[in-house]
Amino acid sequence: MEKALASLDWSLIQAFLAVAEAGSLSAAARQLGTSQPTLGRQIKAIEAQLGAELFRRQARGFALTQTGADLVAPAKTMRAAVRQIALTAAGQQARLDGTVRITASVATSVMHLPPIIAHIRKLEPEIAIELVPSDDSRNLLYREADIAVRMYRPTQLDLVTQHLGDIELGIFASNTYVAERGMPRALSDMLDHDFVGYDTNKQIIEGFAAMGMAVTRDLFKVRVDDNVAYWEMVRAGCGIGFAQADVGRRDPVVTEIDLGLTLPTLPIWLTAHEVMRHTPRIRRVWELLEGGLKPLVS
Repeated sequence: MEKALASLDWSLIQAFLAVAEAGSLSAAARQLGTSQPTLGRQIKAIEAQLGAELFRRQARGFALTQTGADLVAPAKTMRAAVRQIALTAAGQQARLDGTVRITASVATSVMHLPPIIAHIRKLEPEIAIELVPSDDSRNLLYREADIAVRMYRPTQLDLVTQHLGDIELGIFASNTYVAERGMPRALSDMLDHDFVGYDTNKQIIEGFAAMGMAVTRDLFKVRVDDNVAYWEMVRAGCGIGFAQADVGRRDPVVTEIDLGLTLPTLPIWLTAHEVMRHTPRIRRVWELLEGGLKPLVS
């Protein structure tokens, strides 16, 4: 048994852990990017090598035996160690060329990052950039991205973060909407107008509440959570909306509505894993992202 453990292949442990967490061969195979037959052979191989049954085959998937359940925690520890080895090795790369993977919200990826990335490519042609537009939180610890641009402060351990500043927000409506419905002149006028709101996100409703106005989602006759689609709805004249002031003020088809209100701001953070932060190419892209995003903040 001791000899079997000493020569245990990490790929077999990885297969075991994927099936244990997913509960089926099909789901685990999708997660690992392999085939069900290959994964099935790996499960049989690790059971044979350990001389123990790790799963009970059921109609709806795989259930852990007691032995299998006991192995999950040490297998996760092994996975974390393998990932740390990969991170440490990657962090030691001294060359400036290579790939840097950036993740940011869809809105930031569309509205702000293209010219910044073009500038990075011009200055550092040996660095390839992969952009992951996503409103989900990408896990830097697992190398799903090298640098993240966040509109909140990440709280995971082992991350380096830098607050670049706060983005000003504004109230906007399309020129066509204002021509048809008029310009609100006071806060009391606002409820006589149509608004574009979020569907499930409560940020705008909470913003109204902070201004002393209790509203529900029924106020918003057009609702969408995607920020890029949201802005296009405002531009098309679907109603009054809220946006980053810099974005709205540069857009000739919308008009800013100034009611003298103090709107909340949107913080912007750069973050990376502390091991990777000092890799030359990542450090260089971080510096150029910082310089490109700084003009957006106050």
